[in-house]
This record gives sequence, structure tokens and C-alpha cells, in this order.
Amino acid sequence: MKDQAKERVKKLVERFRYNLDVYKKPTYNETQVRQEFINPFFEALGWDVSNKQGHAEQYKDVVHEDAI
Repeated sequence: MKDQAKERVKKLVERFRYNLDVYKKPTYNETQVRQEFINPFFEALGWDVSNKQGHAEQYKDVVHEDAI
């Protein structure tokens, strides 16, 4: 499990480095970062980011905040 997590994180880092110029542009937004890197990172660590287990709000691994 740890080896799989390390490999997934390694691939995220490699992809980030490869496309760094694109990610630095002002058109690349917070939602894109979350979907492409943050969520997959936490999933690699074993978090149920999208609540696939169907837990009630108070038991979710991740609670999404409302936009301000």
C-alpha cells in the first residue's frame, strides 16, 4: 500500500514538473489544482475524498467548503 501511494505521488510530482509553465499561468485556477493534484494526493494517502463510502456529513474524510 505504501509503495502504491508513493508511486502515485511520484507521478503527480512528475506531471507537475513537466507542465509547470502551464500551472503558473493565471488562467489555471484553484478548482483545476484541486481536481488534478490535491484530490489525487489525498486519495493516494487513503482519504475518501469523494465520499464513495457514503458517510454522513459529520463522518466524511473531506468536507468541501462553500465558495465565498
